[in-house]
Formats: sequence, structure tokens, C-alpha cells
Amino acid sequence: MNGYKEIGSTEKPTCAKLVLEDGTVFHGYSFGAKKSVSGEAVFQTGMVGYPEALTDPSYRGQILCFTYPLIGNYGVPSEKEVDHNGIPLYFESYEIHTAGVVVSSFTEKYSHWQAEDSFDVWLKRNNVSGIYDIDTRQLTQIIREKGTMLAKIVVDSEPSFYDPNHTNLVAQVSIKEPTIYRPLGNPLYHILMVDCGIKYNQIRCFLNRQAQVTLVPWDFDFSSPEALHHIDGIFLSNGPGDPSMCKVTINHIKNILRLAEENPNSRIIPLFGICLGHQLLSLAAGFETFKMKYGNRGHNVPCLELTSGHCYITSQNHGYAVDTNNKKIPHWQPLYVNLNDQTNEGICNDRYPFFSVQFHPEASAGPHDTEFLFDLFLNIVQTNKTAISSSKCVSAWDMFSNYKKPKIPHSLQDDVGIRKVLVLGSGGLSIGQAGEFDYSGTQALKALKEEGIKTVLVNPNIATVQTSRGMADKVYFLPINPESVAKVIRNERPDGILVTFGGQTALNCGIKLYQSGIFHEYGVRVLGTPIETILDTEDRERFNFRLSEIGEPFAHSVACSSLDAALKAAKEIGYPVILRAAFALGGLGSGFANDAEELTNLALRAFSTSDQVLIEKSMKGWKEIEYEVVRDAYDHCITVCNMENFDPLGIHTGESIVVAPSQTLNDFEYHMLRDSAIRTIRHLGVVGECNIQFALNPNSRQYCIIEVNARLSRSSALASKATGYPLAFVAAKLALGIPLTKIRNSITQSTTACFEPSLDYIVVKMPRWDLKKFTRVSKLLGSSMKSVGEVMAIGRNFCEAIQKAIRCVKENYIFGLDSTVVSYSIEEMLNPTDERIFAIANGLACGISVEKIHQLTHIDRWFLYHLESIILLEKHIQDLALNGQPLQEPDLWYAKSLGMSDKHIAKCIGETELVIRSLRMQLQVKPLVKRIDTVAAEFPAVTNYLYTTYVNGRGYNLNKQSQKNDVEFDKEGIIVLGSGAYRIGSSVEFDWCAVSAVRTLRNQHIYSIMVNHNPETVSTDYDECDRLYFEELSLERVLDIYELEKATGVIVSMGGQIPNNIAMQLHRQHVRILGTTPEMIDGAENRYKFSRMLDRLQVDQPEWKELTSLEDAKAFCIKVGYPCLVRPSYVLSGAAMNVAHKPEDLESYLTEAAKVSLDSPVVISKFILEAKEIEVDAVANRGELIMHVITEHVENAGVHSGDATLILPPQDLDEITVRKVEEATVKVANALNVTGPMNIQFIAKNNEIKVIECNLRASRSFPFVSKTLGIDLAKMATKASNYDDINVLFVCFDNVCG
Repeated sequence: MNGYKEIGSTEKPTCAKLVLEDGTVFHGYSFGAKKSVSGEAVFQTGMVGYPEALTDPSYRGQILCFTYPLIGNYGVPSEKEVDHNGIPLYFESYEIHTAGVVVSSFTEKYSHWQAEDSFDVWLKRNNVSGIYDIDTRQLTQIIREKGTMLAKIVVDSEPSFYDPNHTNLVAQVSIKEPTIYRPLGNPLYHILMVDCGIKYNQIRCFLNRQAQVTLVPWDFDFSSPEALHHIDGIFLSNGPGDPSMCKVTINHIKNILRLAEENPNSRIIPLFGICLGHQLLSLAAGFETFKMKYGNRGHNVPCLELTSGHCYITSQNHGYAVDTNNKKIPHWQPLYVNLNDQTNEGICNDRYPFFSVQFHPEASAGPHDTEFLFDLFLNIVQTNKTAISSSKCVSAWDMFSNYKKPKIPHSLQDDVGIRKVLVLGSGGLSIGQAGEFDYSGTQALKALKEEGIKTVLVNPNIATVQTSRGMADKVYFLPINPESVAKVIRNERPDGILVTFGGQTALNCGIKLYQSGIFHEYGVRVLGTPIETILDTEDRERFNFRLSEIGEPFAHSVACSSLDAALKAAKEIGYPVILRAAFALGGLGSGFANDAEELTNLALRAFSTSDQVLIEKSMKGWKEIEYEVVRDAYDHCITVCNMENFDPLGIHTGESIVVAPSQTLNDFEYHMLRDSAIRTIRHLGVVGECNIQFALNPNSRQYCIIEVNARLSRSSALASKATGYPLAFVAAKLALGIPLTKIRNSITQSTTACFEPSLDYIVVKMPRWDLKKFTRVSKLLGSSMKSVGEVMAIGRNFCEAIQKAIRCVKENYIFGLDSTVVSYSIEEMLNPTDERIFAIANGLACGISVEKIHQLTHIDRWFLYHLESIILLEKHIQDLALNGQPLQEPDLWYAKSLGMSDKHIAKCIGETELVIRSLRMQLQVKPLVKRIDTVAAEFPAVTNYLYTTYVNGRGYNLNKQSQKNDVEFDKEGIIVLGSGAYRIGSSVEFDWCAVSAVRTLRNQHIYSIMVNHNPETVSTDYDECDRLYFEELSLERVLDIYELEKATGVIVSMGGQIPNNIAMQLHRQHVRILGTTPEMIDGAENRYKFSRMLDRLQVDQPEWKELTSLEDAKAFCIKVGYPCLVRPSYVLSGAAMNVAHKPEDLESYLTEAAKVSLDSPVVISKFILEAKEIEVDAVANRGELIMHVITEHVENAGVHSGDATLILPPQDLDEITVRKVEEATVKVANALNVTGPMNIQFIAKNNEIKVIECNLRASRSFPFVSKTLGIDLAKMATKASNYDDINVLFVCFDNVCG
């Protein structure tokens, strides 16, 4: 919600404001109970668990800010469902304890099978006030810098500030009379629990372990002989406020401690405290407590256990801490320490069975990693049951010292040191294995270099960044196969090898080398995940067996090695089934079969690429959830990112829209799957990074593990970019045996890498398909990948992110979730294609209900509700225009916060994009710049990994404040535009060019700013440039960034066709384009202008004509004779470029060309048969060639240059032909006044040459010619673009290979 309750709603939002005691005012809107409240403002960084958080008594009297921007997605479960003791099943106490709630936005239309009410309704029923449309990130930063402070939510009358820390809050929340809770079955223990504000899950944890609980009030004298007589242990609960307020409880604890010291014959009752209970025990022991600056409240806090050296991820909620540094108390030892802020997290007695922890092992909300402490405490209780005196008791310290101590792996104990490592790349890009492995391999090489290790890389892909000079110490451009790699091993004698950074190709090669004995023969250690573990995950039968060992669920399946076996298995399991191929990439060979005929077809294809298939029961329609998991050799195990597929199971995750973090899982489901992921990865023995995929029943807690990729995967790059956590970099260090706790968080530089990122934004990944390039190819999406690339979009709500993603994929030909692109049909809903989301939009616009679309597609209602809100907004804006009403500031803010582009808004009201932009500037509706920092602003970040958002921006205008961006704009750097999504014709080679450009700028001490939205690339690695904007490559967004950054120029020549396409538009808005002028770029891209120029220069070209009408085109073709070539303007890789052999072809191709060429002309030219094609890659300065390279195509003209085989130097060109090519290149470069890169393509026949086309940008072949010659043309072109003085340029050229 963002200032509208809902489009079409008659209910007007109620204005409210959040006032801090330092005078800061945030303007927003009221939800929940519409009343003013005051309390202490705190923030919480958890991404799930809002019902649990608000009912946690520790938040008593506080105004809680949720840093995650969308709250209420899964609604609120029933308050009436209770267990056999009457304890509510889904809440942590009997009421909401927070004074108020602050959110960026909340969801009214929730979606979850357990939900009974919306978040808003629940707050109203509990009379709790909330405020939304607040920039919660900015609020978090204020609290972080200034500390927790008093605050008030003002709706009606303004209340006074209230400090809850001056009140005994424990007395308010504690029970008044003792209560007994009994487990199911006979109790094994009797635990007395002191209620200082207890969370119900602490009671549940004891009941689940067959302990009977007697819960007593905070001031109950549990030290009296009567109280101690029948109990086995004492538990001190969490609670709110200042621990010094609980002097009565502290005195009772002192009595327990004194009894142990002074009466050696007395029976000692073990004692365990949590959170406030930890502080109370510490005060009783003689330590002191202090109020923290802003406390620890989140689900991802790393705590190091000092007895074992093991680190655990913990859930926390406290504003006070124990000081164990300034005072040493006999027999009391620090037990845990916070690895982020180094505060104490636990104490333990080395004589008696007493200990406590600051964090919440019972979690709820949060991870369950330390729930074993309840087992340990009950072990202590059981061990000491027979101790009749204090002298016979077993201390807590002794129990900790011998409990679950991780073992150092034998391979690391005998480590002789790794000095040289062989890294296997992924080879040529393919569907399912693209540029993400260039990113992964590059990260690995950086990590190894940082550790002083020599690296040898095997990768034949010359277009990659990892094969660039300076990345690896030595590069072999050889195939990734056992024979080639074995030769390298014999020659280089590496100490270790990394096989998990090059996709399935490297993995399969590594497995074959392992099985052949090559590694053993030459003493090469497989670093990271063992090969046997990889085989466990790749072989489906072995994988299922390993899962069964730990009781993890998997789909009923049978491994088969023949068609007959597959058909037999399917008959036993029952149709529908899914067939999966072993050792396959991108779901290759997999698919769903409804009958034997479909299965036969699938199996025959699968057995052509794999010798084993798995037939398993179909769970089509279930949710698909992924976790990226990191584990080191010392058994530290964390989940870095969890993701939810927009599409249900049945569509390969590479084909699906993916959202991070998950949006529709509640706390229990999130951590249930997290627990399963960690348990599975530990059992398998993965060391490094891996991906695990789950199928989750949308109507229950039933789940199955689909698969584990025990290597860096496509999802790994996405997760790294989505969270800011460099998975490949960390995985490479873990492979060397470095503990996770010894690696720093590279973004904050102050916290450990042994943590789980908190996001305060939403990421949407959307695949890109190029299916239109192929005839007779099915557009249906299924379990096998067809997409060739993907984009990632970041926003502060789902609508903003999904609309950005759509524009990035469609390169702004489509303006967002446009309801007019594809017509709705039931067929499209049941059998999805690459354009189903637009069919859904059309259906919603036509009145098809969310429920109907959900039933047909199984897409979660939550996602559909948000798509519906965009469609309703679109209609609302159209209605404004129809009624002659102008767009007001609130309309614009709302439209922009739901992700609508200026073009989209303009289309709705019949205006132009620039008119909307002008209106926005006039009304000060401008985007905010936010940073990705892995910690939701809890700690300062030192990197500049950025995105833009309009969410929560309006409040600054209302308050007459300047907009609060996360960065200052005072560098005036140069912007480099990246290549966007990989697609046919634009792939990793343009990323190499963009990376070369930003590295050149940095080497020249020029502030570099990269704009790109492709998560697979090295250019979107935040340490490659001074500022990275993960953003759209559109006129609107580039203008926003250019104006915000006060940039001195923009380089459009390194990212392929997309940046070139907006060069002229940027120029018209007074953006300084570096290098060749936009007029000249247009002169080359516009087929008509370019052909006219060649005529003027008397440079030969095939006969041509501009399309004016179909009849004229047909007449031209008859005149020159078929075949003829149809050539649209401003396109990449020959998009819609076709050879027409007859009039029927011509009409079809002209229609297609007109669609992609939009406002630019389509030209028809004579196609010359049996001609040779020649390319020239060159760099020029003000029309003068600095360097040129001629390459020759093996195939005759007619094979696109991207599909052709290139030879350098040319082998079959006559000297006369070469001279003519050079002369023509000089003429064209001079006429277009080229500054920077250029590529010209010629055809030659009988020593006559003709120009086909010229691109005034880097080409696909730039990396090829650069690495072949050892001269970086992209670097040279970048320098040419930034130097006006050619003499200075030639000085730079002397060192261009450096």
C-alpha cells in the first residue's frame, strides 16, 4: 500500500506521521488502530515472522520498525487454535506487545493456507497502531547512527514521548499465578520456568522433550526449599526492558548461587537463562549490564561458541547486554561472543550446572540452529539428578566442552599447503550454462590470488573476462575434456583443482578424471566438495538413498537405464510422471509425461544424452523454493539466499520468474525448509556453495527435495547479486580450508561472512527467450530450459521490481505489465509460453478473477493480486485522462512506486514520455537511490552497489526535505552502459568489453559508474567499478542516474546494441555521449542514411532501396532479381533480417522487420551469392584509424557473422582485396568521424568488395581479436573516447597492452 487503500476503494487513507525525539518527522498513512501512540523506536531485520515478533513480550512498549519492506504477505493465522495445554499454536504470547508498528508497505490481500485475517485487521482487533509508507531504511540508518530513541505515531492528538525503560515492564507481562503445562505422555523432567515475559515457544521446546513445566511469576521465590523440592531444573525466560528493574528476581538467583557455594552438601538445581534471563543471571553472578546503542534484533546474528570454536546463526531481540570484559568473576566464563559487534552472548559456570545465553535458541521467529541448547540443558539436568551434593555435580562448562564438538577434517589436519590450483572453466556458452560461470570463475581467481596462490585456468571461451590477461597466472585455451585437462595436469603439476566453478561441463570432466585415476596419479587434490559427494547428487538413485538415510522426503522415483525400465516404473508410480536425466544441464532431456506415448518420446531423447533417467511422481502445481547454502570444512553451514518461483513446479527454475526472498512462506515454512537444507548439505558433505531445490505443497507443510546442485550454479550468480554476498569468492576460499568465520563480509568490511544476509528490498529474476528467431520451435515452457539469458530487477515492492524486470527483458519495446500485448486464453494459462504474464495481465484487465487464474495456473494468489493492482492502476490513469483530469502528484508517486515507467504512464493518457518526465521534475517526483548492503542498513556499508526506487519517496516532499539517498553525488564520473540480458547476438563478449572499459577508467583514476541489469555478468560485480547501478538500460533510468551523478559523460559503445539504441535520445536530452557522436551513430545504424552515405563516398555496396510500400519493394526485387535481403535498422544479431527468395517471403519478412525496426527505416538490398565475408574491427579517434584488424569468415556470405567461423590472420584473401577493405574502412571512419570502436562487414567476390554494414560500437569479435593479438581494443577504444588530444592518446596507446 502506498497512499491508496486500493484503486477504486472509497476509503480514503488517513494521514499520519512518525515523530522522533531528535525532531525527525516521517510522513505516512495510518493502518491498524487509528490512534496516536508513543514508545521507544527500534528496528528488526528479520524477513519473516511478523506475528511471532509482535507477540514477543520483549517488545513491550516499543514502536517496532520492520526493515523488510513488505509485511502481511501471508496474513495472520487463527488466534483460537491451541494445543492440549491451551497454548496458541502460532503466537508467542496472548497479545500483541508492541506499542506501534512501522512498515514501508503492507499487504491487505494476503495469501496462505493457514491465514485467517489480514495484518491490518489483526492490528485493529488488538487495538495496535501502525504507520506505513515510511522509508524504513532511512529510519533504520537514523537509529543505527544515533541509537534507539523515543518516538510517537501521531494520527489524531499528539501524545507526549514515553520512555518504557523507566517502567517495570516485566511486571506488566508476567503471569500472576503459577501455571502447570504437561507434555503428551509421561514427563521425564520437571522444570520451573520463571516468567519474565516468556515466549510460548520456550515452553513448547521443553514440552516437546517430555519435560513438565511449572511457570511462575517473575517475583516468585523459586529459591525457597519448598520451590526447589520437586523440580529438576530452573529456567529464566526472556523479557522486556532494563534488567536492573528485576531486583527481586536477581536476589532469588543470588540465593541459588549462594546455596551452591556455601552449602556443599546441598543438592544443586541446574539453571538455564535466555535473553533477559541471561542478563539476570549475569547480574546475580556479579557482572554488569549496559544499554546498547541500538540493540540486536534480527534472525541472522552469528555467535561464536568459545568452548568449541563453532559459530551459530541466532535469533535475537535485546537492547541491553552483559559486560564480561571489565570484570572477572571466579568460575564464570564467557560462553558465546557476537561476531558482529563482539558483545557477550553467554556465560557458563565451570563448577556448577549454570549457564545462560543472550540469543533465542527457541527462535520463533528465526533459525533453529541452537535449539540443541534445550537438549544440552536437559542432559545437564539428567546428569545432575543423581548428584546429592554440589561437590558431586557436573558443571555446565564441562558439559559444553564435550558436547557436539566439530571435528577438523582429516584432510586439513594433514594439509601440506596448496601453492598452485587448476581451475576448470565452462567452455562455450549454452542454454543453461552462460555467463554466470565467467562470473563464478573470475571470483574464484580473485579469491585464490588474494591468498597468494598461483592459478592455471583451462577455458576455450576467448570472450570471457576470466581468460583476460592478469586474471589467472596462466590460461590454456583448450577444450574442457579429460584428455586436454590431463595434459595440462601433466605439464603444470597443480596441487589442487577446482571443478565446481565451471558448470556441468567442468563437473562432468572432473568426475571422469577422478574415475580415471589421473588425480591420484599426479597427487592433485579436489578442492571443496568431494567428488563422491558430487556423484551422490548427480546419480539420482544414490541421491535418494542418501536422503533416506536422514529421513528427508523425496518424490517417489525409480532410476532407469532403459526405455522398458522407464515405462515399467511409470506404470508402478502412476501417471503423470516427470522424467529427469542424470548428469544433465538445464533440465536437458527432462519433461512431464501424462501417458506411455509421451514418456517414450521423452525417454528416447533423454537417453541420447544420459545413460540414466529418473522416473518420479509429478508434483506439478506445488511451489518451488530454492536455498543457496554455504558450508565450510568445519561444518559451519548457512543459507545465503532463499528464492521462490513465481511459476509453480513444472516449469524449470531457469524458465521461471524467481523472487528473492520468498514472499509467501511464513516463518515455520521458511525455517522448516532451511533446516532441511542445512541437514541435507551437512549429510552430503558439501564444502563450498551449493543449491537445493524444494517442492512445497501450497496447502500444507508437506515438502520434497527435488535436487541438489553441489556446485556453483545459475542460481548462485543470481543469489550473489540479489544479496550482495559473493558466493563464488567465499566458496573458493572455503575450498582452501579457510573457516567461514575467518572471512570478512566484503560489503561491510566489519562483520563476518559467517552470517545470513537480511534484505530490505525485493529482487525479481526474469528469463529472456529468443524463440522468435527459430521456426517450428515450440514456445511452451516446461522442465527443460529454453531461455538464453535473464535479468534481475530490484525494488522496494513486488510491483516495482516485476515491472522493471519486464522492461529489462523486453528492452523497453514493452513498457511494463502491459495488458494489450497478448490476449488471454485458457490454453495459455494451462500450457504456459514465454508471454504468459502478458496474457494474465490481459485477463485481469478483461475482468477474469484472480481466483480463476490461480485455479488454472497454480500461481500463488499473492503474486496475482499484485499484478491485478498494476492493471487497476493502469485503468485508473486511463480514466483520469478520459475524464479530462490531470495527473496529480499523489497519482504520479503511486504509479511510480508500483513500477510504472514514464512511457507506460504516457501511453495511458496519450502523451509522450518526455512530457511525463517534465511533469515529474516539476512536481519533484524523483527516484531515491538505495544501497544493497547485506544487512538491511544495520551496519554501515562501504561498497556502492545501488538501485533506484520510488517507494516511500513522497514523504520527503510532504516534509519539505531533500530526498534521502544512501550515497552522496560528488564525484562527477563517467557512466558505462552494459549489455543487458544475454541473448542470441549479445553475450559475454560485450560484458568483456564493458569490464575492460570500467577497469580502464579506474586505472586512469576516473570515477567509473556501471549501469547493467544482468546478474550473470562480471560487470555487475560491485568491486569492478566505483559505482554499480543494477538498473534498467532505458532513456528514463539513464537520465535519472546521469542527472543524479552529475556525470561528465556516458559510454554507449561497449554494451552492444541496447546502449547504442538510446544514444540519440540521450543526446537530445543534452547528455554528453563520449566517443562517436550520436548523429554519426544514427548515420551508421539507420540503414537509409548509411546507404546514402556510402553512395556519396563512392564506396561500393549491394544495390538497395528504402522500403516505402510493399509494391515498390516487390518491384525492386524483380528489377535486381531474387534473392534479396530485408534489413531493419537498430537491431542486433540480424534480428528480423532475412533473405527473401520469392515474393511470398518478401511480404512476410517485411512485416517482421517493420515490427522490430519501429520508427527507423527498413532497407532492401540485393543478396549476392557465393561471396566471401570479411570483418574489420577498428579503433579510431576523430575519424583517424588508430588500429584495425581484418578477420576472414570461413563460410560464404549468408551465414551471420555470429554463426560464422572467423580466422585471424586471414588465410585466403588477395592482397588487392585487403587493400580495398582498408581503403573503404578509412573512408567510412573518416566520414562518420569515428572516435572509439567500430566494426565493418564486407562481402568480397572476384576482388570486388561491398560494404554490408557498419556498427559504431564494440563487436562480438572484439575479445577474439584482442586476445589473439595481445592488444586490448576495448581498452584502447575507451581511452580514445575520453581523450580529445590525439597526441595524448598515442602516448596512452604505447601502454595499451598493460
